[in-house]
Amino acid sequence: MKTNNDSAYVALMTIEIFIPDAQSLKQKRGVVRGLCDQIRARFNASVAEIGYQDKWQRSLIGVTIVSGDRRKLEIEMGRVQRLCEEAPRLEIVDIRQQWL
Repeated sequence: MKTNNDSAYVALMTIEIFIPDAQSLKQKRGVVRGLCDQIRARFNASVAEIGYQDKWQRSLIGVTIVSGDRRKLEIEMGRVQRLCEEAPRLEIVDIRQQWL
């Protein structure tokens, strides 16, 4: 039985990154994998590279978190953004967030 208090909020963040020092797909994958693993471990988020898989120095990462508390989710997504902005060996090109 569903009550009015049963709510689910889904946030999707897309992060476009530039990896200036990557000279191969292998080097790029190491940076991207490291960032994705950190996000998964710290925020229990679903994370995947969703674009630019064939480019050496670019990547598009999708991050999704589900929560019953919208305010908590807003805070968590802000922390994901800060983690990405502070990550070494990469530059943020664009970050977008939407609610699903």
